[in-house]
Amino acid sequence: MNMPISPGSQQFRQLAELNDRSREIFRQIVESYLATGEPTGSKTLARILPMTLSSASIRNVMAELEEAGLIFAPHTSAGRLPTQQGLRFFVDALLEIGDVTQDERERVETQMRVAASRQTFEGALAEASVMLSGLSRGAGVVVTTKSNARLRQIEFVQLDAARALVVLVSEDGSVENRLLDLPAGMPASALVEASNFLNARIIGRTLEEVRDEVAGRRAEMERELDAITGRLVESGLALSVGSSETRHLIVRGQANLLEDLRAAEDLERMRLLFGDLETQTDVIDLLTRAEDGEGVRIFIGSENRLFSMSGSSVIAAPFRDSQQRVVGAVGVIGPTRLNYARIVPMVDFTARVVSRLLDPSRR
Repeated sequence: MNMPISPGSQQFRQLAELNDRSREIFRQIVESYLATGEPTGSKTLARILPMTLSSASIRNVMAELEEAGLIFAPHTSAGRLPTQQGLRFFVDALLEIGDVTQDERERVETQMRVAASRQTFEGALAEASVMLSGLSRGAGVVVTTKSNARLRQIEFVQLDAARALVVLVSEDGSVENRLLDLPAGMPASALVEASNFLNARIIGRTLEEVRDEVAGRRAEMERELDAITGRLVESGLALSVGSSETRHLIVRGQANLLEDLRAAEDLERMRLLFGDLETQTDVIDLLTRAEDGEGVRIFIGSENRLFSMSGSSVIAAPFRDSQQRVVGAVGVIGPTRLNYARIVPMVDFTARVVSRLLDPSRR
């Protein structure tokens, strides 16, 4: 199927009005570039076009496409390559999206479920980035929050009469500490009761899941705990969830980006891209933009400030927790000639699988 053209400037609306002949020539130039990375000339186009046109007629159309800013000549008397604007137009208006095969669906779901059962949820996310890397020949990336971590234990440790430490131990062994102010006169036994109450419910679950259950079963908590201890449980959960929204980045498959480099400028582009990937905060900020809408987001070249120098593309999709809140994104980073038709549905499907893993009712 074709992706719908995004609403944009008057110039893009004019580009959308290209006649069938111009569209087909433009499509062939882009698809050849995505497949080979090489420019396409008029003689080659004359052989592969589904219509009969002379090289002179094709050159005239190419001149019009170049004037429109869709293609350019990298060298004198060479063929043509799509511009960044041309790639965006192709993706928005002409790209025919493929589909994820049944075998691929089963493999992705099986590998991620196994990873989630044998490791931690973060392990499943790492598996997702590895799979996307292998399928795309780019770098697979995931950004998520630490509040998605599956927990093993929570303890309230009193520091003095007015303060306690909330200790969170995740399944992967990581430990986080949060300071909590205590009500005046709270007995030490309340801290023990609060810890026991939560540990009976928290193993293998996220803080968000436990907080939602406690909020929905308030009457049960009130029967089991006195009012002061109940407030301690709620305060500890609220503090922990609110303080654990630290963004975490997983990147796998950077070595794929070193394959099929043809020139010194390619090596320089990869050097810049690797430098960008080291700047984790900026990568996280970029992927977070993918969480702002529904479905897959595609950022091409200088459309994102981070990768403007390396000329790279990002394809990313958000995933959601059991409350349908967007809590992260999965995606692929690679050169602008990524196989968009194949990678877009794969990223979308992987994000849906991650969402199901976060929602026990849909497993």
